[in-house]
Amino acid sequence: VGFARGLVVGASLFVLIFIHSTNMSGLTMIQGPLSSSLHAPTSAQSLTTSYLITMSSLLPLIGRLASVLSPRSIVLPSALLFALGSLAASQASSYAAFLAARIVMGVGGAGIVVMAVVFVIELTGPRTRGVVIGFVNAAFTMGVSVGAAVFGVLEPVVGWRPLFWFPSPIVLLAGIGLHLSLPTSMSLPPSEQTGKPASLRQRLASIDYLGAFLLTLTIVLFLHSLSAEIHPLPLLTSLLTLLLFTITEFRLAPDPIIPLSVLSSRPVLLSCLAQLGLMTARWAILFYTPILMLSLRAASPGKAGSLLIATNVGFSIGGLAIGWLHIRRQGSYYFAQLLSLLAFTLTVLALSLLTHPISIPISPSSFPSLSSSSSSSSSSSSSSTSSSSSPSTPFTAFVATICLNGIITGISLNYALVHILHLSHPSTSYVTTSLLATFRGFGGSFGTSLGGGIFFRVLRARLLRGFLSLDGHHHHHHDNNGELLSPEREQLMNELLGSPQLVWKEGFLGTRERQIAVEGYADAIGSVWRAAACLGVVVILVQAAAGWTAPGEGEERTLQEVEE
Repeated sequence: VGFARGLVVGASLFVLIFIHSTNMSGLTMIQGPLSSSLHAPTSAQSLTTSYLITMSSLLPLIGRLASVLSPRSIVLPSALLFALGSLAASQASSYAAFLAARIVMGVGGAGIVVMAVVFVIELTGPRTRGVVIGFVNAAFTMGVSVGAAVFGVLEPVVGWRPLFWFPSPIVLLAGIGLHLSLPTSMSLPPSEQTGKPASLRQRLASIDYLGAFLLTLTIVLFLHSLSAEIHPLPLLTSLLTLLLFTITEFRLAPDPIIPLSVLSSRPVLLSCLAQLGLMTARWAILFYTPILMLSLRAASPGKAGSLLIATNVGFSIGGLAIGWLHIRRQGSYYFAQLLSLLAFTLTVLALSLLTHPISIPISPSSFPSLSSSSSSSSSSSSSSTSSSSSPSTPFTAFVATICLNGIITGISLNYALVHILHLSHPSTSYVTTSLLATFRGFGGSFGTSLGGGIFFRVLRARLLRGFLSLDGHHHHHHDNNGELLSPEREQLMNELLGSPQLVWKEGFLGTRERQIAVEGYADAIGSVWRAAACLGVVVILVQAAAGWTAPGEGEERTLQEVEE
């Protein structure tokens, strides 16, 4: 690939990755106004998870399509689906329409993630691959960081609809540019049987559709079962479909979607599962940090989202530094990887301890107004002079801890990549690294879905208990658990569940109501992060069980040998 062609490919791919990753974090900052506009205040979580679940569940199938058709063939369809979905989302007038548009965007987003992996392998040599991987990671990191900040700043100014229609033509142009600039050599590979290119029908027939369907269905059912409320039937069904997928891959599929040599490798699968757990915990941090800033620190949406920039800058620094200073030899990084996972878990635990608020005399007017919308004036005077809740821990300690968490995450991911190459056979290194990327991608869906389930259950329970106490059981409306709850409190609780900005909105809550809301958000976020810390302990044990022995007795392999 020449310099000019490579520049166009790199720029186009950067734009696609950047816009895709902004959609992974940006909705955190606008889910309140968005769910209110769509008249679905209790469904805010699904507006975000619908995109992530779709994207993650389709990665194996689209990766397979890229290998049997050509990497070039997925570029235009992926860009077109993402652009159309984004445009449809901007015009949605109902919750169902917006959800459908986000699912279409998720299909396109899956194609973008596959491009990022495939093109790095196909278009780079051994000497430049590390730099290009860093470039791709930087694009993802920048998108996640900037997405929350930009969405938070622009939504109060222009509304949420332009945030979706504006990227649509940009994505389409980037997709066209990438498609036209790719070398023509990225076409159908020759058939192993005849030495001639296989027909399109033969290529499509070789895809393990049943395995892809069962794997996708398993992921969707599992994530849905553990969302805002636990659903036993989808959870049990996901276990059944997982069993059927395993039987299909080992017994029925002539060309499994995941090679049997990889499926049967204990070290590889355990390493992938460990990365899934790590990224699930990491996404729980990324997703709920802006919510903490909005609900506990009374930050503006822009400031709340900008904190992600700090932790993701730390992520980039950690990965680059450890690659330059330590990852310069062959072999296993077993103990270094375990040490990095332990450090990660400790930082998550520390963050969970930095969410507890205390009651102090403070005027809400000293905080920035988070919304200019009209609200109930009956509670305005009482909330402007009385005490309320504010976190007791120094803000600098929280920022330092979340930045340290980013640095350690970058270190751990680099160790994981090198170590899994050591654990895998050279002939499966491409599939192994793709599988590792797939499991990491699942972390976004798992982190938001599982974390969201804990968050909404705890927050709802805390708000319900607090508002029942304020209500004094004077009214006779029952909530889902049969407890007495006034209609006004029920409406207020539903609005607070969907919009953390309302906690410090001027005049929206009275003093005692704000106290309940702040304590509820603090307890809910702390519960999510304590669960993430417990997951970190499981990740350490799983990674430890993966071992340090390479395939083949006495085999030692370097990254250069794998690339050759």
